[in-house]
Amino acid sequence: MIDRVPDAVVIGAGHNGLVAANLLADAGWSVEVLEAQPTPGGAVRSDTEVADSFVHDTFSAFYPFAAASPIIRGLQLDRHGLTWVHAPAVLGNPLLSRDGATPSGWALQVRDRDQTAAWFDAAHRGDGAAWLHLTALWDRVGADLMGAMLSPFPPMRHGLRLLGRLVNRHGPDTARLLLSGVSQVDRHRFGGRGPGLLLAGNSQHGDLPPGLPGSGAFGWMMTMMGHQYGFPVPRGGSGQLAAALVRRLESTGSSVRCGVEVTGIDVRAGRAVGVRTKGGDQVPADRAVLADVSAPRLYGGLVSWEVLPARTRLLMRRFRWDPATVKVDWAVDGPVPWDPAPEVMPGCVHVAGSVAELASTDLELRRGLVPRHPFLLLGQMTTTDPSRSPAGTESMWAYSHVPQLLSGDAGPDGITDVAAGDGAERFADRMQARIERFAPGFGDRVRARRVLSPSELEQRNANLHGGAVNAGSAAQLAVLRPVPGLGRAETPVRRLFLSGASAHPGGGVHGAPGANAARAALAAHQRGQEH
Repeated sequence: MIDRVPDAVVIGAGHNGLVAANLLADAGWSVEVLEAQPTPGGAVRSDTEVADSFVHDTFSAFYPFAAASPIIRGLQLDRHGLTWVHAPAVLGNPLLSRDGATPSGWALQVRDRDQTAAWFDAAHRGDGAAWLHLTALWDRVGADLMGAMLSPFPPMRHGLRLLGRLVNRHGPDTARLLLSGVSQVDRHRFGGRGPGLLLAGNSQHGDLPPGLPGSGAFGWMMTMMGHQYGFPVPRGGSGQLAAALVRRLESTGSSVRCGVEVTGIDVRAGRAVGVRTKGGDQVPADRAVLADVSAPRLYGGLVSWEVLPARTRLLMRRFRWDPATVKVDWAVDGPVPWDPAPEVMPGCVHVAGSVAELASTDLELRRGLVPRHPFLLLGQMTTTDPSRSPAGTESMWAYSHVPQLLSGDAGPDGITDVAAGDGAERFADRMQARIERFAPGFGDRVRARRVLSPSELEQRNANLHGGAVNAGSAAQLAVLRPVPGLGRAETPVRRLFLSGASAHPGGGVHGAPGANAARAALAAHQRGQEH
């Protein structure tokens, strides 16, 4: 505990809040982090609820962004107990025959780009060279693209360097890639099914429809990070990443208090001066308050509309949530019986029939329909990290999206509600049936199953409104995030900063919203001292 008034109070011990707290502590500030849940981590947590000796990641699991992020790397969390581990293959998607009737092999990605390209070329001549061309483009612009994405908006240094790199003979091709939908990238660059399907599946990590301009850039970025950094996981569970952040922070003398729900932010003379808790305590902050919460929880929630400009309320009416999520965890008595089995076993698996199917599923979601053929993002965690369950078993999960506002079911089951209870279980059955199609007998190996409905996800992390895992629609990017005019960590209240994933650049465990908020708080304090 901090005996004196802390320089900063951070609301929420999600990874962004913990990153912000660590950076402030590194600058010499005293920090107190308040977390409503009984354990820290936000959406970076793990548990053993499903079955004894099986560790499941409650929310997020694979962390290419964390491995790539200079923010996370700069914290040197290996010194505080974090160890990254990798699956034999980065990513895989089981394929169907051309007529869609039977499983027929895999699209696979390993860290070795040449091996990945060779598989694609064996399936369709020329696709290997096209794949290596994409990796070469990444070598030229990837570092600056990542730097621009993770920097506060506008990203001057990396943005200008990126623009400079586009003014060469490869510039027009790179610009087309960055501006295209992933379905266009697939159609114009590849003849086989594998490469485009991996790119399109990766664009779904950001909830970007295949036809949306920019989805090609995100899918390409995620896929190229897979080559450069892999899709690593923390040994022992995702909660080990949060634990390392907490240990690092506490080593500076700052503290994290769990089970303390903040219900309001005290504002005086237009400045944030502290917070109020559900238990009736007032916790003052000498220099800043940082809120690792969603934008709707902050504006009009923790900070009342009465102390906010009318324009903020008007802008927040435009805020859009990303789709809801149903997540299923399985404890499996044996390996997943994929048939045919992949040549190299991936940790992260996408289950999608085709890029066209992904486009159809997106259309169903936008129409408010439960998808007939839900896209699955699936994790074989014991394959990736053998410490997650007993030898010969598999700790496994999958998630899929459903509409925030449901109007019907595109499938045959007549599901009318997925928020909780029976509807979520029935949708989980549909998800499991998709796995069974490629892994016959999978259900017979399931020892235990847990279904986390949208409402259950929100109960475990209040920032996941209706199971929205990206804290706002991916259509709200950069200066548009969380809404036009509020595209930075600064808020209309002085000394109050938004450090959650609703802020630029959004979801993903890269720490950028937290880092941007910490830097903004430090800069604002410095300006105050100067004047």
